Amino acid sequence: MTAAPDDFELIRTEVRRLCDKFGNEYWRELEPSGYPEEFVAELTAHGWLGSLIPEQYGGGGLSLAGASVIVEEISASGGNPSACHAQMYVMGTLLRHGSEEQKQRYLPLVADGRKRLQAFGVTEPTAGSETTAIQTRAVRDGDSWSINGQKIWTSRALYSDLMILLARTAPADEGDNRTDGLSVFLIELRDDNGELVPGLTINPIPTMMNHNTTEVFFDDVVVPGDALVGTEGQGFRHILDGMNAERILIAAECIGDGRFFLERASEYAKGREVFGRPIGMNQGVAFPLARAYANLEAADLMRWKAANLFDAGEPCGAEANMAKLLASEASWEAGNAALNTHGGFGFAVEYDIERKFRETRLYQVAPVNNNLVLAFVAQKCLGLPKSY
Repeated sequence: MTAAPDDFELIRTEVRRLCDKFGNEYWRELEPSGYPEEFVAELTAHGWLGSLIPEQYGGGGLSLAGASVIVEEISASGGNPSACHAQMYVMGTLLRHGSEEQKQRYLPLVADGRKRLQAFGVTEPTAGSETTAIQTRAVRDGDSWSINGQKIWTSRALYSDLMILLARTAPADEGDNRTDGLSVFLIELRDDNGELVPGLTINPIPTMMNHNTTEVFFDDVVVPGDALVGTEGQGFRHILDGMNAERILIAAECIGDGRFFLERASEYAKGREVFGRPIGMNQGVAFPLARAYANLEAADLMRWKAANLFDAGEPCGAEANMAKLLASEASWEAGNAALNTHGGFGFAVEYDIERKFRETRLYQVAPVNNNLVLAFVAQKCLGLPKSY
């Protein structure tokens, strides 16, 4: 059955009620790098962060479409779902490729908040978007694995107990199968005392938006043999489920950002008077907002198409990427229109436009650059020669 936006009104209502307890002042006070511990704890207590975990493991058993509504409403309220969204999108890899023993061991702990699964270790300094070029190695040593290497832009690693890690377990194939030899691991980042495991170092990276991102170093980090998720050497294919889910959820966040901008800007344009009339009467103010609204609505249609394909178990790589592309550009357009509508007040911290403006700009670059999305669409949808 195809899920429609109006199927999730109860979720919207309940999530917004929770978000209203944490006003925009809460998010301002966390700038530039504070972590919203209270907000994340509240989401966990109400089951929203365990929403994608099946009911038999203590979760809510929600569809990805439903989960996308959660992050959309957080964004639309003026909050920042980046503090917790990974706990949703990494589930695609674990749920579809993890062993039953792994699910039984970890999912109930994640569902009730005893373990936090917020870290997704893929990107590396020398590889960037070229995932097949990663150099972090996992070498089998008897009944365990020894991991050495570095990850970067690994958001929330300092606030996570578990990590989904992509590492090379065999040399790269120089031919068409460069993805072979990559494997996925579900690793524990902390010991029983809450300290980082031996050999693991995590350093924060200050950025223009509050995203709690880090660089992670592995120096002979030992993990058990059963930390391997799925089939050895097939890890790149396994993480695609997580990546498609990530793109769809990011698209939903951008839709929420766009709603925030347009709601704030419209109210301001109706109330702000210059030369004896509301500025919203001026087409120079109204038309950019109307155009942004139209583009946001169009992007939202692709978000729902991608989410429904994902939930049906159908291929959705093109749709997930296009949803992220269109939504990130639409939210940025809405942010620009809102900033122009507010004029100088748009740069004032108390109006929250500048904060959300910085937050939504990220998504044209991450989790995948929009130019890479265009290269993917050109090759996979239009049959054009591969760019790189």
